[in-house]
Amino acid sequence: MDRTAKTDGAPITLDRLVKTYPNSTTAVDQLSLDIAGGDVTVLIGPSGCGKSTVLRMINRLIEPTGGRVLVDGEDVTSVDPVRLRRTIGYVIQNVGLFPHQTVRANVGTVPRMLGWDKKTIAARTDELLDLVGLEPGRYSARYPHELSGGQRQRVGFARALAADPVVLLMDEPFSAVDPINRGRLQDEFLRLRQSVRKTTILVTHDLQEAIKLGDKIAVLSDHAHLEQYATPAELLAGPANAFVEQFIGEDRGVMRLSVTPIPRNRLHPLDGAPDGLPSVAADATLRVAFGTMLASGTGSVVVRDGDEVLGLLSAADVQLALAEVDAATR
Repeated sequence: MDRTAKTDGAPITLDRLVKTYPNSTTAVDQLSLDIAGGDVTVLIGPSGCGKSTVLRMINRLIEPTGGRVLVDGEDVTSVDPVRLRRTIGYVIQNVGLFPHQTVRANVGTVPRMLGWDKKTIAARTDELLDLVGLEPGRYSARYPHELSGGQRQRVGFARALAADPVVLLMDEPFSAVDPINRGRLQDEFLRLRQSVRKTTILVTHDLQEAIKLGDKIAVLSDHAHLEQYATPAELLAGPANAFVEQFIGEDRGVMRLSVTPIPRNRLHPLDGAPDGLPSVAADATLRVAFGTMLASGTGSVVVRDGDEVLGLLSAADVQLALAEVDAATR
């Protein structure tokens, strides 16, 4: 698990993973899952279904009772647990920053443990603070109590990424933040993925968050039984069974708009200039397009690729586009 060799993330395999406690309580029962390198996989399910237990078995904060966890083909039980955890970034709900240390010292925690020299640690810390949108000259000397909740969470991200881990584990990382900052942090996470692609496993109870952030979503029931493993669009278009359908709820039709791109084959030529009509970008989702229609009261929007007008999209076209997705997934 050399940090210089695998900067884009390593594939992870959960092979019939089991966790049973001494009182005979089974938290995880025979979970198997293949996670592609660089993907964000979201574990979602009812409270107490074993999501966080799965996460902690990957970095051996909890030892598996049975089965295997393979990171880049290597069984994690064959690796010294301390060395393993230094190659896996871990972001938790309440951040867990050291209150007596500055932001710079917190971010540099793992590199110091790995024996990096002070100059390299300082450069890496500044790089990561810039990456998460915290100006080093302004924030590096502050202490956690001098930061907002959202800023502390950003420092937590930076610390998790400091030693260039091959895997990033995130356990309800945004749930302790107010709704406005939660949305901003989610957007920040998506922005970070443009430059830092790590194999990421994220635990959440929020379906909207799972759909927004995940490349694939694993829906778990009691004892971490895998009910469905699919992309957000596949999950919303075709729940695998009654449990998944009930878990997603009646809003899945609306949520599907946020994962469905504007279909260019549904665009109509404009008759005359598009003056007075609202416009959306060609790479927007149907949710953005439909929301713009509702806000403007026009019932249609102009779709543009930069300055080029591609065509007109109507509310009826939105419905037809979803029907086409349904037909394709059957």
